[in-house]
This record gives sequence, C-alpha cells and structure tokens, in this order.
Amino acid sequence: MSDLKHILVVDDEEDIREPIGVYLESEGYRVTLASNAADAMACVDEGDCDMAVLDVMIGEDDGFTLCRDIRRVSEMPVIFLSGRSEDTERIIGLELGADDYVVKPFNPRELLARIRSVLRRSKGPVETKETQPASQPTFGGWTLDVSNQELVSSQGSTQSLSTGEARLLQVFLNHPNVVLTRDQLLELSQGRQANAFDRSIDNYVSRIRKKIEEDPGKPRLLKTYWGGGYALSCDEE
Repeated sequence: MSDLKHILVVDDEEDIREPIGVYLESEGYRVTLASNAADAMACVDEGDCDMAVLDVMIGEDDGFTLCRDIRRVSEMPVIFLSGRSEDTERIIGLELGADDYVVKPFNPRELLARIRSVLRRSKGPVETKETQPASQPTFGGWTLDVSNQELVSSQGSTQSLSTGEARLLQVFLNHPNVVLTRDQLLELSQGRQANAFDRSIDNYVSRIRKKIEEDPGKPRLLKTYWGGGYALSCDEE
C-alpha cells in the first residue's frame, strides 16, 4: 500500500474538482475524485482514505448529509468547501464534526496549507510540555484509551471518540481542575486561534458530556464556568 496520504475530493463541478486533484497530486498526495455522494461513500467504505474535502452542495446531494454518513463509519478529517461565507453554514459544518471550512474562490495554496494543518492535528491527541499523560489515564470512573480513541467505563463498556473529542479530553486531563478558556482550549487542542463565531469547543464539550456524564444537563465532571470557560473537575486517578 502507498505511503502517500490519500485525499478524497468530492465536488460536482469538474472545473474545480479536477484542478484540485492535479494540484494535490503534484504536492505528493494520492487523490480520489468523486462527483456525487454515492461514489464518495464507495471510496470511504474501502477504508484507506486519510481525509475528505467535501463541497457543501454536490449537485442533488448534500455535503452535510455526506459528512454525517462518513462520520458513521470513519473519523477521518473533513474539510468543507463552499461558495457561501455565511456563519450559520460554517457552524453547521463544525457541529457535524468537520475540521475546517474553506470559502470559494480560494487559492490552492490555502487549501493545501489547511489540509497539511488538519492532517498534523489528526495524528493523535495533543500532549503539552507541562504534562505527558499516561497512555490510559483514568478519571471519574472512566479510562481514556488514547491509542484506540475510546473511553472505557469501570463496568467495561466503551464509548468511541472522534479525533477532536480525544484531543480536547486529553487537554483537560493535562490540566485537571484548571479553568481553561475557549481560546486556550482551541490553541492547545487544535493549534489555532478562535474567531468571534467559532463554536467548535462548545460543540466538542457537549458531545463529550453526553459520553461521560450521568446527566449531561447537570455535568459533574466537565463543568462550565460562565465568563471563564471549562474545567475537568476531578483529578486524574
């Protein structure tokens, strides 16, 4: 099998899809092109894609629905392409688990930079210099299996984690009982700065709570501090 990173590019416009493929191949990537959701999922089901670059509107198909279908079977990073810059559309993409969002028209070098950045971040949960956690830290009745990106309860049940969820949870484990702002969490987990409408951290926290809290509406472990941020309120065991 090739060692080249495999990028799936899904766009119904040939004059966009083909040049992206040629450019990425010239930069050392293996590329599969698809013009519709069915062909895209056939590629995803083969299991060797490292990333998907999806147009929001793919002819009669919906890129958001395709992203949701991909998330059911794979945690590969996803970057959305869109001809519209509305914040609502971008937020929907992030809520579905997308890793980035690029507005058309764009410079191919910008897309390349974003692909490289997302692939670097998706290698695994971030470890900071302050603390290098154990490979399976335990907290609040849960064990984080870093290598398999899943949580294991004290009863032995498991909860799968997306790459973003695993990275963020490990940041909290690196800083137990410390209130971290959204900006700090974004920088520590994803290595980027927030903008005024960035809700990705809130979305990840909500999804983690559904997996670790008995009552996500009244969190006991992952607490909100209004005006401050979030904190994991128990020490690593």
